Amino acid sequence: MAIEKNIDTEPKWYVLKTFAGYENVAKQNLEQTVSKYNLEDRIFDIVIPMEDVLEEKRGKKVLVPKKMMPGYIIVKMIYGDDIWHAVTRTQYISSFVGPKGHPVNITEDEVARLGLGKISVNIDINVGDTIEILDGPLASFVGKVTEVDKDNLKLKASVEMFGRDSIVDLSFNQVRVKI
Repeated sequence: MAIEKNIDTEPKWYVLKTFAGYENVAKQNLEQTVSKYNLEDRIFDIVIPMEDVLEEKRGKKVLVPKKMMPGYIIVKMIYGDDIWHAVTRTQYISSFVGPKGHPVNITEDEVARLGLGKISVNIDINVGDTIEILDGPLASFVGKVTEVDKDNLKLKASVEMFGRDSIVDLSFNQVRVKI
């Protein structure tokens, strides 16, 4: 019976370096590795951090999803020396981010800034409420809530942009209800 050494007891977020432009493939490959080696009890979430950026296309401004950290994916896992090889040998993943490729988990502030952690929020937002956007490329825009997902702390709102209504996806922490 092998004795496992240096295993955390709580899941933490770690950053993995991927080949540039292969973040999606690296994520899929890591998901296959998790399944192949039955690591579902150690690797819980694999994320490519994205943000919506306002760009002009064909004379119109549109929200386009962009990678916040090209060349990296973020993984929530219970790290141990035994899992290092399985992760770093996954195709299109080159290493953990940390000194000499040894992982250092990201801080709670970084988790919050990337929008990765589940935050317990007691907020009363309902369909039909008028909201003001506080953060992101649409900061200071006003909209009407069209859909609420309290489990994931997200909502959809109709916002007037450039003379027409557009549906945008927002996090609860990006808005406040206007009275």
